Amino acid sequence: MRAIGIVLAGGNSNRMRELSNKRAIAAMPVAGSFRSIDFALSNMSNFHVQKVAVLTQYNSRSLNEHLSSGKWWDFGRKQGGLFVFTPTITIDNGFWYRGTADAIYQNIGFLKSSHEPYVVIVSGDGVYKLDYNKVLEYHIAKKADITVVCKRLEPDEDSSRFGVIDVDEDNRITGFEEKPLVANSSMISTGIYVIRRRQLIELIEKSAVEERHDFVRDILVRYKSLKRLYAYEMDSYWSNIASVESYYKTNMDFLKKDIRDYFFRQYPDVYSKVDDLPPAKYNAGAVVKNSMISSGCIINGVVENSLLFKKVYVGNNCTIKNSIVLNDVHIGDNTYIENCIVESRDTLRSNMTYVGEEGNIKIVIEKNERYVL
Repeated sequence: MRAIGIVLAGGNSNRMRELSNKRAIAAMPVAGSFRSIDFALSNMSNFHVQKVAVLTQYNSRSLNEHLSSGKWWDFGRKQGGLFVFTPTITIDNGFWYRGTADAIYQNIGFLKSSHEPYVVIVSGDGVYKLDYNKVLEYHIAKKADITVVCKRLEPDEDSSRFGVIDVDEDNRITGFEEKPLVANSSMISTGIYVIRRRQLIELIEKSAVEERHDFVRDILVRYKSLKRLYAYEMDSYWSNIASVESYYKTNMDFLKKDIRDYFFRQYPDVYSKVDDLPPAKYNAGAVVKNSMISSGCIINGVVENSLLFKKVYVGNNCTIKNSIVLNDVHIGDNTYIENCIVESRDTLRSNMTYVGEEGNIKIVIEKNERYVL
């Protein structure tokens, strides 16, 4: 494909509450054995974007560990490959990334040293499949300066978390408002953009001179009347996990057979770093209904409508309902968990009860000693 990729994975979100205290949002576990950034990287790999930069910043240790090798997404190659850029102190610059445009500006050498004519910019917190080739063909056919991939939300979904877009009958963007208090349109930006490489360099350098650091606010919104911005509407599944509610809902969506099949049984595939773990073990008395249990788990109790990530131990006589249990959690005997997200590497004592409410998910963080010698 005639494009390079940039994955914006540096952000932190207060809406993730305690979940983003120890990892970047792009490194949040999704659907049992994946991370959020796997979906963006798999799309790049499947549609032949062979040179990809991941811009990381906040709490990036977990993400850097996950991206330590590009081979899992087929980026272990002579030409191109996977590059991870964190902020660096240089003679000209002593700042962190001050925004998405500034993150690209601080790594503008990556753009200048590439030869491909187009750039696909995506965020690392989307869960979706998308053929970037079709977006690029649309971009060229419309003679667009920037193409924004959009999605129409259902009437009951809150669009004020996103950039809201108005389009004319030719799908040209006429209005673009970032996170409005009251949204007039149900069409939102998914944070996926296609732009010509030279045009991007020009816009980013101009913004840097003017001390403007945000890609959406200072480039898309500012230039919407001057440049030809077009919307490409996607009609398949797309979800963003930047808040606790949407993270919970996205994971719960994977308990629906059609969504599971769409991601894991249909071409193109989603790839991730592979852990060598034994298959899940169900001991006598274990009851599991409509749940995803990852490898390395040991189940002794009842699990209903829940997702258990890798290496979770569920003690005797436990009940887990409508919950998400992240990696490497030890749950003691006689514990009851409902409507919760249990943080990774926790140890829950025996005989405890953790109950959240629908619409107000409880985040459980317990740092007890696991093994007392």
